[in-house]
Amino acid sequence: MTASARYERVVRKAQADGRVPALSVALHRADREPWVFTVGDSGNPVHPLGADTRFRIGSITKTFTAVLVMQCRDDGLLDLDDPIAEHLDVPAHGDATIRRLLSHTAGFQREPYGDIWDTLKAPDATEVLAQLDRAERVLPNARRYHYSNLGFAVLGQLVARLRGGSWTEVVGDRVLAPLGLTATTLNPPPQAAVGYLVDDWSDAARPEPQTDLGGVGPAAQLWSTAGDMAAWGAFLAHPAVADPHGRVLAASTVDEMRFPATVTHDAVWQSGFGLGLIIEPQGKWATHVGHDGAMPGFLASAYGRRGGEGVPDGLAAAVLGSSGTSRVINEIVHELLKLAVELDPADIRPWKIAAPAPREYRSILGHWYSEGTPFVFSWHDGSLRARLTELPPDFPPAVFEPLSGQPDVLRTVSGRETGELLRLTRDDSGEVVRMHWATYRMTRVQQGFDGGSASDGAE
Repeated sequence: MTASARYERVVRKAQADGRVPALSVALHRADREPWVFTVGDSGNPVHPLGADTRFRIGSITKTFTAVLVMQCRDDGLLDLDDPIAEHLDVPAHGDATIRRLLSHTAGFQREPYGDIWDTLKAPDATEVLAQLDRAERVLPNARRYHYSNLGFAVLGQLVARLRGGSWTEVVGDRVLAPLGLTATTLNPPPQAAVGYLVDDWSDAARPEPQTDLGGVGPAAQLWSTAGDMAAWGAFLAHPAVADPHGRVLAASTVDEMRFPATVTHDAVWQSGFGLGLIIEPQGKWATHVGHDGAMPGFLASAYGRRGGEGVPDGLAAAVLGSSGTSRVINEIVHELLKLAVELDPADIRPWKIAAPAPREYRSILGHWYSEGTPFVFSWHDGSLRARLTELPPDFPPAVFEPLSGQPDVLRTVSGRETGELLRLTRDDSGEVVRMHWATYRMTRVQQGFDGGSASDGAE
């Protein structure tokens, strides 16, 4: 059975077992044409189900708002630790910081003031801010994770204010257009699928209303296709591949967004939140990065896979479904990503001879000890690297870059002790004989903190 046939079987089974009226799925990777598959019935008599059928993506919208916030930060319009009152005129909760809102740790209540899911009438952009004094801080700031649509609605208004337009205009001009996500829209186009509530006890299904979220739109308004959302997942996981010129964000900024700021449960550490992004650990150093979405009649997921063996550049998947209750929609995105690595892994690139390490760093290479523990330093892909010798070869190493004009002082730019300095000490011949990493002494032989050799024992 081919890889495509295996994918198709997974999707068909999910649609049948989950009783999803329409399911649209896409796999994206840089070295293949996108794989898109649909099964079911759109419920739209004029536009049958196909690759261009649009689905509500719900809270995946938050990832777009988060990217807009990070653009503002990179452009110097805000600091992530600014309280929102520095940028918005709010009647309450102005001390909530932008970083805390992005990571759902500001303690905002989940929804805006009022029972909007009863009335299906959302506040407009002005009302979202004006009614903040009627909304609760259900937890103290920074206490723990608490998901909040209200928090992202406020972030959307923040971006709009700083950019001098509506959130809709800003997301279109600054994200959708540069990445070519032409099927992602604020409102449902004619080819939109019907969203359903599927009856638990029969095969009946009731169409759900299409809800305009108004000022809460930055949290969950958008519609899209599986193809667009798989491409978006690739951007979130592999920005240097999906956006090589940094038109939307620098790859380093997306890296910052992916670093976990909080876990979502205090006892079950199976997922976390970065700055607007969900991080799902998959074992073997792999993670899935993206977001899920839910709106009346629709569930959606878009994730990219990072790390681990065999992961192709730009690997991402999206699953969009027209049922508001079938959680299989949010589960199979992870199954498909794992299956893609298993069935169609990245090509193994042949090893090639490369230039040697620069002469000034050659005496570093090999084994060193710190705190009595062995490390190995090596030179690969144009950079100095280090790892604990006991770790497996596929564990991400620490990577160093020399400071400008100071070749004997290097900054750790990734991996263990990121941000810390590595200082080199040389003998009269120029050989490195001692190093200090994050101020801890590193030597060629195993030493105690007093500088004595372990082999000497007690004197």
